Amino acid sequence: MAVRTLSGRGRSLRLDVLDAPVLTTAAGLLTLGLPLVFLHIAYQPTLTIHLGGVAPQLDLSDLAVLASAAAALAAGVVHGFRPLRSGTPIWIAGAALLAMIVLATLYPLAGSRSYAWKTHLVSAGKFVEYALLALAVPLAVRRSRELRLVLAGLVAWSCVATAFAIGQFFGWSAAGAYPAGRRQPSFLGHHDFAALSGGALAVALAALLVPGWRVDRRLAVAAGLSGATGIVISGSSAGAIGLAAGTAAALLAARLRRTLTLRTVAVAVAVVAAVGAAVVALRAGDFEQYLHRREATKQQNVETYVQHSLLAYIGLRIFLDHPAVGVGWQGSTEPSAYRPQLPAAHRRYPNAPELAFPSVEHPWGIQNAYVQALADLGVVGFVLFVGLYLTGLAAASVPVLRGPPQLAGPALAAAVWLLVTAGVWGAVGLVAGIPLDGAMWLGLGLAAAARAGPADAF
Repeated sequence: MAVRTLSGRGRSLRLDVLDAPVLTTAAGLLTLGLPLVFLHIAYQPTLTIHLGGVAPQLDLSDLAVLASAAAALAAGVVHGFRPLRSGTPIWIAGAALLAMIVLATLYPLAGSRSYAWKTHLVSAGKFVEYALLALAVPLAVRRSRELRLVLAGLVAWSCVATAFAIGQFFGWSAAGAYPAGRRQPSFLGHHDFAALSGGALAVALAALLVPGWRVDRRLAVAAGLSGATGIVISGSSAGAIGLAAGTAAALLAARLRRTLTLRTVAVAVAVVAAVGAAVVALRAGDFEQYLHRREATKQQNVETYVQHSLLAYIGLRIFLDHPAVGVGWQGSTEPSAYRPQLPAAHRRYPNAPELAFPSVEHPWGIQNAYVQALADLGVVGFVLFVGLYLTGLAAASVPVLRGPPQLAGPALAAAVWLLVTAGVWGAVGLVAGIPLDGAMWLGLGLAAAARAGPADAF
């Protein structure tokens, strides 16, 4: 068979046509994996592997992450790894944090405290595994076709999760639903649900504030409705705070791009105000209990905000005892770390029920990623964790402020999503392999992809 040789732009176009299925497959696997990444582990089949005294679990979400990474690697082999170059600051910051986490499963062994390093090393490995999602995005999403596919998959799954939660809100007792009329977890858990919803709403805000971004308006409307409703029903005040920060940053970016209008300001402010007001109304009982906790008598039930404050107090005391590098990854869940702090915590919170305090039967953890980073990883780990977010936001800011609309739109969506997840981390501990992990790394990957794209991308 005769082969026609091409050079220059003709050769490039021919290669694009021949190799397009590789990119489409990579983006398709990433999209198909989103429902598994954003699904609580309790609703996934699990394979337990017994290895030397530990029993790591392999879930469908792990397979989704690894399949997405493998397909992205194949796309890199065929099309090159150039998209990763622009995200170099993100990869350096991420690698530094992950290296610190792995090291933090080893240096506690030099002390005399008990520390289940094998179990915590498995947890660290899963945290590293989810970081592959950040690398997969810029390798798989290089054209508007792949971007539309991934965003459509994200918004579609957000719609499913929100519809499921609406059913729970009106009395459908499925997937650990709370009583009708209260906040609901959907099939993720309250805060993970807020993180997914924040991703959808970020797409809608970017479409609103970057008018030149060629995104399907029906997709943007669905993203806005499902995202806003999802954050409300999740009842995540941390998610609402993150949304407020993300919206403020998005409005500032639009102002600097000179695309801000009175209508867009009114719509954006109305959305975030409505979401915030609805979350406060839904959580009014919890807020009231927290504000009047000092006047209350000894409680029998665990109050959400009181317990979060109590656990954060314990975490800060652990940090003050080990300020440099902490007590080790997940070390704050070890009795040897939290037990010395319990007497002070009981004096600080005399009306809290015994159930609210950590114990062997209920190792609650810190339930605040920033305080846990201080307790587990010390000042070093805290700086690396916060620095990863700042690096991702800085990377996104370049196309947001100076890029064409087709890059500014995805970059702004990434920045808003990162700020929402940063808020949600204030109510969740550093737990490996949860949907919030996936949301953080996907947001970082989208920021890197938008910065890497040429002017005609997306």
